[in-house]
Amino acid sequence: MNFSRQALLGIGMIIGGSVMLYAMAQQISDSNKPHLPSALVDQPSSEQESSQPLTTDIETEKRILAQKQKERAARVAEQEMRAQQFLTEQEAAEAEALAKARAESQQYVASNTPKEEESDSTTSTQETTAAAESALASPITPEASQISETSQQQEAQRQAALKEKAAAEKAAREKKDAEAKRQADAKKQADAQALAEKKKEAAEAAKAEAAKNEPPKSSSDYQVKRGDGLIKLARQYNMPVEVLAQANDLSPSTSLRVGQNITIPSRSQVQRLEREAAAAEKSAEAKRNAQQKLSEARKEVKETDAKGSFGVQVALANDQAKADELAKKLQAAGYQVKTSPTSRGVRVIVGPERGKVAALALKDKINSDPKLNASEAWVLYWR
Repeated sequence: MNFSRQALLGIGMIIGGSVMLYAMAQQISDSNKPHLPSALVDQPSSEQESSQPLTTDIETEKRILAQKQKERAARVAEQEMRAQQFLTEQEAAEAEALAKARAESQQYVASNTPKEEESDSTTSTQETTAAAESALASPITPEASQISETSQQQEAQRQAALKEKAAAEKAAREKKDAEAKRQADAKKQADAQALAEKKKEAAEAAKAEAAKNEPPKSSSDYQVKRGDGLIKLARQYNMPVEVLAQANDLSPSTSLRVGQNITIPSRSQVQRLEREAAAAEKSAEAKRNAQQKLSEARKEVKETDAKGSFGVQVALANDQAKADELAKKLQAAGYQVKTSPTSRGVRVIVGPERGKVAALALKDKINSDPKLNASEAWVLYWR
């Protein structure tokens, strides 16, 4: 019977707590309803109507309305806070009562129930405990549900505020990054412009210096002083060393003597000598290439190709005197020359070469030799 009393006591506490919670929620609901002031309910007397002004200050009404809204919001917030506090205390009290009921029921079952009735008693105890738990877990009143909805609305407003704050921070970061990028691009453009200006100034300075040191318009004589040399004078008058040496029939490596007179070529002479030097260099390069091909062709000649010897006919002179004159010129250039009279004139032949491949290479060398100025050499069978 002690167990029944304790169970009834726990159920009574649960019901009492539920009634208190319902009363508190009802009070909160009534406080949220707008209350009409007594001045609106009671009809004013004729004296009050006569004493009340016909017009009111709009700003004063706005201020009074704002003050009332502020006070109402404060009251609602305070009531919600009290309700939340009451709910927390109620949940703690219910949990404590439930735990105490469980402990007492278990103690009672362990001490007073016979062993043969232990199973039925345990089942009854479990059912009672389950009933109490279901009573605690079930919604008590509609007012409690309304309070839960208010909390959910507050949580939703808080989440929305957090999202707006995150979006504002993101927009601020993007704006800051865009500004930093714009400043970096502006700095990069300014640096590039400054570099271009420096290059332009350097080019103009170099051009001015070159114009200052350009060769004279007309050739002039110069007497060599101490410390002068072809390289120094060429730099001073802005011309290649080879051109200055060629204008004075000197080698580029020749040393000058103090007091020696040399000619400083004019601008037009420098340009002409540069063209001649370039042409000579080109001819010399062609001659070197022809000589290299001739050497390679001579190495590739085989015994099977040596069925006879071949020569290169350079010219067909009208008489022996002209043929001998051309032969001397070829011999001076380092070629082996032989003349052969024919019915049409005197042949001037260079060679012989063993194999036709070597003869063709020799022909190309003769045609590209700038000293001979020959272009119609051709290969013929020697014997």
